[in-house]
This record gives sequence, structure tokens and C-alpha cells, in this order.
Amino acid sequence: MKQLVLDLGAEPAYSLDTFQIGENAEMAHLMHQFAQRASREHFCYLWGETGAGKTHLLQGLAATPGSRYVAAGADAAEFVYAPDASLYLVDDIDQLSPQRQIDAFALFNQVREHGAYMVCTGPVPPAVLPVREDLRTRMGWGLVYEIHGLSDDQKIAALTQAAEARGLTLSASVLPYLLSHFKRDMRSLSTMLDALDQYSLETQRPVTVPLLRDLLLQENQGNAPHNETKE
Repeated sequence: MKQLVLDLGAEPAYSLDTFQIGENAEMAHLMHQFAQRASREHFCYLWGETGAGKTHLLQGLAATPGSRYVAAGADAAEFVYAPDASLYLVDDIDQLSPQRQIDAFALFNQVREHGAYMVCTGPVPPAVLPVREDLRTRMGWGLVYEIHGLSDDQKIAALTQAAEARGLTLSASVLPYLLSHFKRDMRSLSTMLDALDQYSLETQRPVTVPLLRDLLLQENQGNAPHNETKE
């Protein structure tokens, strides 16, 4: 059997519509307002644990015209205000270098001066954000939302819906097993679901726990998949 070459590190395409809302309905509605530049508030800071969906939201917003996504490792030019960009999206602001923190502070002031919009993300509330004081204070000036991660039941429901949308049939125990043996953030889980779909087609095997075990072995240990006959 030919071994399938998987790319589980590939970045999926993000959009606001594919964000799993869960307990974040008010915040998700606000992000759609930011996408349309229709919010009365021009600044928002989003915080939450890794995998909660912060980058998903920012990259979904970045798909709208006139938006600029700024990663923590971006160079100075990305922090310079430009008239053709009306929405600035600064991800992982806690990871900015000291110089980029100065640049982000200057960009915030320029955005405010020109009536543009800005969304920043971090892992903790503004009051305890580990950045320079003037930037930390600015993070609390606008709206502040904690992004709540999905419960296990919500993750299973979202993944089941995604599988059904692509015509993929999963045995009942696959998703609970995946949650207990793989990364638990939705980005990684969704990427693994794509890989399972691809692997199932390649091997002409149904998506069961043995198939998932093979794929996890291939991903985590770099071994060729082995055959299991027991469910």
C-alpha cells in the first residue's frame, strides 16, 4: 500500500463564517460589524487561550477589502498607517518585540486619528498584558472580549457537521477518540478531519478508530501506517 504524504501543518483558509461561535455570539456579531466598518466602536481587543480562535477571526477579517493583518513577527513597515487600509489586525500583541510595541502604539494613535478600525489579540486581559505601559493601556480603551473555547460536545457537533458537509461518514467513536489523543484546538482538529478524509479515500477504508490510529502514528511518530482489523 502506498503511504500517504500528509501536510498537517498547512494553514487552512479562514473566514468569519467558518468560526465556530459557541458562547461568543455577541463578539462574533461585532466582528461582522468590523468587517463592514459599521461598528460605532473603532477598537477591540480579543483575548483567550491558544486555539480559541483569535487568529481565525483576524484572518477572516483580513479577507475583507482594505484590511491589513499584522503578525507578531512583522517588520516595521507593516505598522505604518496607510490611507488605503481602514482596518488593522495585530495578532499576538504580547509577542511583539520592544521596538514593535512602540510601533504598535504609534499605529494605534494613527488609527484613532484617522477614524480607522483596529482589532488586536493577546492571551490575557489588558490589565495583565506583558507589554509596555502605554500600549497596555491602549488595549483597554475600546471593547474587550474574552473568546470562550468550545466544550467537547460543541467541538464534536461542529466536526460532525463539517464531516457531513463533505459527505464523510465517521464511526461513532472516532471524534471522542480524536479529542482524547490529539491536539484539542479546532484548527488542529479540523485539519485532522481533512487528513482523515484524504487518507480514507487514498486507502479505500472507512473512517474508523483503527484508521485514525494509523494516521496518528504516521503524524506523531513518522511511521508508515499499519493495518488493524479490530474496531
